[in-house]
Amino acid sequence: MPITEYLARNAREHGSDVCLVELNPEEQEKNALTWKEFSLVEVDRAATSHRREMTWEEFDRAANRFAHLLLSRGIGKGDKVAILLMNSLEWLPIYFGVLRSGALAVPLNYRYTAEEIKYCLDLSESDALVFGPEFIGRVEAICEDIPDVVTRIYVGDGCPSFADSYKRIDSCFSSDPPGIELTDDDDAAIYFSSGTTGFPKAILHKHRSLMCSCAVEQNHHGQKYGDNFLCIPPLYHTGAKMHWFGSLISASKAVLLRGVKPRWIMRAVSEEKISIVWLLVPWAQDILDSIESGEIRLEDYDLSRWRLMHIGAQPVPPSLIRRWKSYFPNHQYDTNYGLSESIGPGCVHLGVENEHKVGAIGKAGYGWETKIINEKGETVRPGEVGELAVKGDGVMTCYYRDPKATAEVLHDGWLYTGDMAMEDEDGFIFLVDRKKDVIITGGENLYPVQIEDFLRAHDAIKDVAVIGLPDPRLGEIAAAIVEVKPDHSLSEAEITKFCEKLPRYKRPRKFIFDKVPRNPTGKIEKPALRKKYCGQSLVKAQIEK
Repeated sequence: MPITEYLARNAREHGSDVCLVELNPEEQEKNALTWKEFSLVEVDRAATSHRREMTWEEFDRAANRFAHLLLSRGIGKGDKVAILLMNSLEWLPIYFGVLRSGALAVPLNYRYTAEEIKYCLDLSESDALVFGPEFIGRVEAICEDIPDVVTRIYVGDGCPSFADSYKRIDSCFSSDPPGIELTDDDDAAIYFSSGTTGFPKAILHKHRSLMCSCAVEQNHHGQKYGDNFLCIPPLYHTGAKMHWFGSLISASKAVLLRGVKPRWIMRAVSEEKISIVWLLVPWAQDILDSIESGEIRLEDYDLSRWRLMHIGAQPVPPSLIRRWKSYFPNHQYDTNYGLSESIGPGCVHLGVENEHKVGAIGKAGYGWETKIINEKGETVRPGEVGELAVKGDGVMTCYYRDPKATAEVLHDGWLYTGDMAMEDEDGFIFLVDRKKDVIITGGENLYPVQIEDFLRAHDAIKDVAVIGLPDPRLGEIAAAIVEVKPDHSLSEAEITKFCEKLPRYKRPRKFIFDKVPRNPTGKIEKPALRKKYCGQSLVKAQIEK
């Protein structure tokens, strides 16, 4: 059955329960009210910017109204609706309204430039665009270039002349179900890849993929009625939304936090009684740094309901989890691995019972199969490095309108991930690196993730990225871009000394002190670093051979 049935069930059985809360802590701090104090103030919640909430019944009705709006514009089964919004209370009802109309939801990255927005609209053949106030300028800049996107719906105050207002749905459209029949085999959504090799690819998923994600998430993290999930990453990405699917299937509450400052995260956990938090590595590091600097005092917060912290989207250094457990010894911990092509997180996961294997991404997730293969497609032995392949109901249908790229990664139901990995004697999978990020230096393969994990263990290093730079003799050399923690100092000589613990061939030949850029899902933006540093004249940190 489609996931829209879970929403209908929740509205019937838990209609008056609050299911979503939107917090804007930056606005809240301007008013000097705690969120708890604000919740007691008699105001129009819809007109305030720092705390809004919605019940399951309100969610269900809003989704139905939006579906009817789309149907009234001739948009229905098989059409595509692009969503370009920041995280907000409207995001998920719009997404479910698109699904209920029979159309495909096409979430867009809020960092896209006008050119990238146009590219994605064209590639996905979108028939409508839903956008918020942050994107007026970018959408206006391409209006004349996207004539096929005749339906433009604006979510916010001050609707521009080239769009219609979302606010009309309350008075103009029915809140009854639209009655569009959906099956697991119907197309449901198009997501876009991170675009690390150029413009992003369009990833087509069926309703079966979304249902798979719901089942996997709840099986892994045990969401139950009464839990409360803190959702911080952007909803356009499969990661955040598919973790929220655990709240959907269990009819439990979720809080959308607009901001990532450590004190905002801790206040949200404390005042909203959060039980589950999904973090990215930089946010977890920032929380720990704030605790150790004294900016955050744990005794100032009620963290008694917080039971699970899990991380995904990137390799997790074991040293980070050791630090985390020293401050939060009672937390369950899990690592999630996935791709947008495998409907987000969960095709591989560590499992809360396997903390002794921190550093691994885990084993095949619920309902998934995995294998590690060589270039001939043969399964390698434990301890050998190969490409990770996964198989399950969450594998994409195809790269939309790109049969060549599809054929490169889909083989007899298996998705070749492009990630290099190895399996230990206990069957746990360790991510080595992206296939395209492997550095070949003097004939030796270097896997940047291994070097990055080693360097992050240094007390003064906040973040690090290792990339390959051209070298006339060795072909490539490893360069480490090092971001130093605030209030710490670090010299090239000190890092060089620290790296003596590494085998000689794995030691970076250059050290660059700079900020490590990451995208909204926490992945290091290595193409940006290569563009910035390849070919530049840099001072080498020579290491004796």
